[in-house]
Amino acid sequence: MTNYRRYLIKGGTYFFTVNLAQRNQCLLTDHINILRNAFKTVKDLHPFIIEAIVILPEHLHTLWTLPEGDKDFSLRWRQIKSAFSRGIEKQEYISDSRLRKQERGLWQRRFWEHAIRDQDDLNRHIDYIHINPVKHGYVQKAVDWPYSSFHRYVQLGILPSDWAGDENHELNLD
Repeated sequence: MTNYRRYLIKGGTYFFTVNLAQRNQCLLTDHINILRNAFKTVKDLHPFIIEAIVILPEHLHTLWTLPEGDKDFSLRWRQIKSAFSRGIEKQEYISDSRLRKQERGLWQRRFWEHAIRDQDDLNRHIDYIHINPVKHGYVQKAVDWPYSSFHRYVQLGILPSDWAGDENHELNLD
């Protein structure tokens, strides 16, 4: 097995993609309050700032900034996933491997992270997060997706409510 190494920066800002194991489910949006409570509980115990977030039916994207001196985003994700899983009725397929490890089968084991390099990188990832519901065809306009920090950005006057309207937006994250 390959030893996966994560790029850890104390107090860093990170972009994450986290997926359900079965990508044809709608558990995250169907149980949005359980997910919100999982985030709140973990943030209370292990603070971090959510710079931007979008929750889609079967995956989510988010940008976090960790406190100075802290680099343990894996602990936070483990606890968020566990808290959410405890709130969901057990109906999913659980592989033999997961059974042996006493794991649920809701989440993909790993998640994808990217350490933000500079302001331009941060801005491109914020845009990517906010355009994602449009990209996946859930809505025609970013403002129409309810599970997104886009609404906070509009309320703060950072983005106009018609940002990413009916246009086909392609964002370059290279």
